[in-house]
Amino acid sequence: MRRGVGPVGIVVAPLPVLPDNAAEGSLEVVDEVRVDVLVDGDGRRRVRHVDECRGTSATVLHRFPHLLRDVHELGLSPGLHVELAHGRYPTGRMATAPVAELEAYRDEADRFIAALDEEYYLHFAGLKDEFELSPIYERFSDLTTLDACRRLAASAEVEGRGAVELWRFGCEGYIGDLTRADAEEIAGLEASLTATVDGEEIGFRLLRPSIANEPDRARRAKLDRARIALTAEHLDERYRRMAEVRRSATVELGAPTYRELYTRFGFRLEELGAQCERFLADTEDMYVRVLDGLFRRRVGMPLEEAKRWDVPRLFRASEWDTGFPAQAMLPALEGTLSGLGIELQAQENVHLDIESRPTKSPRAFCAPIEVPGRVMLVIQPIGGPDDWHALFHEAGHTEHYAHTAADLPVEARRLGDNAVTEGWAMLLELLVNEPAWLERRLDFARPGDFSAEASAGQLYFVRRYAAKFLYELELHSETELETMRSRYVERMHDALKIEFADVDFLADVDSGFYSSSYLRAWAFEALLRSFLREEFGTAWFTRREAGSLLRELWAEGQRPTADELLGEVASAELDLSAVAERIGETVT
Repeated sequence: MRRGVGPVGIVVAPLPVLPDNAAEGSLEVVDEVRVDVLVDGDGRRRVRHVDECRGTSATVLHRFPHLLRDVHELGLSPGLHVELAHGRYPTGRMATAPVAELEAYRDEADRFIAALDEEYYLHFAGLKDEFELSPIYERFSDLTTLDACRRLAASAEVEGRGAVELWRFGCEGYIGDLTRADAEEIAGLEASLTATVDGEEIGFRLLRPSIANEPDRARRAKLDRARIALTAEHLDERYRRMAEVRRSATVELGAPTYRELYTRFGFRLEELGAQCERFLADTEDMYVRVLDGLFRRRVGMPLEEAKRWDVPRLFRASEWDTGFPAQAMLPALEGTLSGLGIELQAQENVHLDIESRPTKSPRAFCAPIEVPGRVMLVIQPIGGPDDWHALFHEAGHTEHYAHTAADLPVEARRLGDNAVTEGWAMLLELLVNEPAWLERRLDFARPGDFSAEASAGQLYFVRRYAAKFLYELELHSETELETMRSRYVERMHDALKIEFADVDFLADVDSGFYSSSYLRAWAFEALLRSFLREEFGTAWFTRREAGSLLRELWAEGQRPTADELLGEVASAELDLSAVAERIGETVT
């Protein structure tokens, strides 16, 4: 998830409201809701998380996440994240000016995103205590009024894809404004609520990490029940209200349903839904076999006996930590990029922030303040595979933005198809799982075993997101909200063989169909990696010719879609079947 992920207000970046590190409130992993913060029980008191977007026991928010609902991942979302919350402010020039003046709108949008990214960087890099978003939203309040959205819609009919991206940008911000109050209340409650379990008081956001680090299964179940009870009592009503407001706002924006609105934005939802159905059917037997083995090895039980509170424990896998030392992280990244002909330290537009600061985020993130002129890659190495995955993922975003052509319009540099930037991030991130790469960059024991377990984790997460996306298609159609509680449980159980909690039926939803970006990014990465192997060999990451090709593609920003890039470069069609094939080659 580039800039990690996130959620709140209108923007282009889910600016984490970090009450507890890279945590991710309602989007935490299993049980599950996207990313989880896992607190390591060792003496170093490290903080780790499972990022569902990355597909291994360590790592992919970013999502990316709804900012105010929590920080799913430290970083801004790769594009305008729907529902970024902000207050109502007086409308200005852009609300009433003819949207034919798209250049003026582009300029304002570009400055708005740059200001948010810089504020995000300063705060989460530990350079500024305050996280001051309101003044920024106030300066640019005219970008997302209903009037501006309607004008942008009219312009999109004649101006093409670029104008459609600006229209989506405005609409997502408009909805974010309307859901702001509940989003802020949810964030506040998640930060303040506590549960008492066996005499111990535990904060709401630490319940999932506590489950992951708890070896006693009975206590894990108690922690899970405590989280469910707090969610039902304090959060469920607010999530329902946000969902209802989103539906009514969608009608104001001119579409009968949220699903139809995104279809008008050019999202090929039906096509991806069919791919998800095929992926789930084709990988069913492999999933049951592989996850059963993983549960037996790591948790001591078969898949059929596993409960939702066992899943965070499954993906905590700390036995691989020693193979990924903190001091080797940056040299490994520099060496990998150098093999592709990219000298990280010589990139004048890439600013590597490696200083240790007390309030600096422990998780790597990318803040593309100016694209491509000033891209910040922020790290504070901790070590362990989670940390390595995060660094390489954010480095993928960083190189993409740093090589984007400066003369592209804002919609191609900062908006566009988020599966593209997520795909580039995954291309580097998943190198960490490659035996050939591990043998070159690390003195690593049993690289094959690690790769197999990482692929098993990816299989779980891709199936989870496939089921979640299919559920969201139903949720955002003309259905009664209350009927979707049981449908959520049914969808997730069919895919993962684990019973999820029905109280999460609205909390576990990515705004703006962002789940589709992750799914398509996985497919993009699998197909592009196959092409790179065919063209340059299994050690393609050591070939400067491969680096030259990547730089050429990165220069396109997000002007082409992931489908268009694959068609042009590899003569391939984006399809989740490629992910199934790749995982099948590795799992044991």
